[in-house]
Amino acid sequence: MQLIQENPDLSAYLAADEVIDHDHPLVRETAARLAENAEDSYSYARLAFEFVRDTIPHSQDSGDLRVTWRASDVLETRTGICYAKAHALAALLRAEDIPTALCYQKLDVVHGLVAVRFHGAWHRQDPRGNKPGVDARFSLDGERLAFTPDTGAGESDHPVLYAAPHPAVLGALKAAPDRPYLWKTLPTAL
Repeated sequence: MQLIQENPDLSAYLAADEVIDHDHPLVRETAARLAENAEDSYSYARLAFEFVRDTIPHSQDSGDLRVTWRASDVLETRTGICYAKAHALAALLRAEDIPTALCYQKLDVVHGLVAVRFHGAWHRQDPRGNKPGVDARFSLDGERLAFTPDTGAGESDHPVLYAAPHPAVLGALKAAPDRPYLWKTLPTAL
């Protein structure tokens, strides 16, 4: 699949905004702590990915009812669904000047992940969190995502790389008072 930048300006994929708030002190502190153990930007990206994947439980897996959407809130509360975890990873990567896009898969609902830019190409990564049947890994040598769309069932990879969250995703997150409500209102298409 050919990934398509929504914005041709690569600097858009380094920007801070209301959601990917990598200028927030908690994001900066977390990024600095992770960077202490990294020898280069690739190893930093892997460490940031593993941090989000492994230390911030997916709220469905943990039973947490809170809905988070801002990167700094995800890091503070240590909970979030796929979109929120993707926002946190994007903020940590952008904090260290690694271009990062948000991207999506259409499964039974829309699933969120990120793409990082290394060696002149985009590489999708899925920080959703592993569990039985899910084994996502950081890789620049072929995708190791949480899910593979079942094209026979109408599932697909969405090729667009977004600099900011898709409005349908952000709208659902912001409108949800809790995760059970969010589950009823998750976008099924973009």
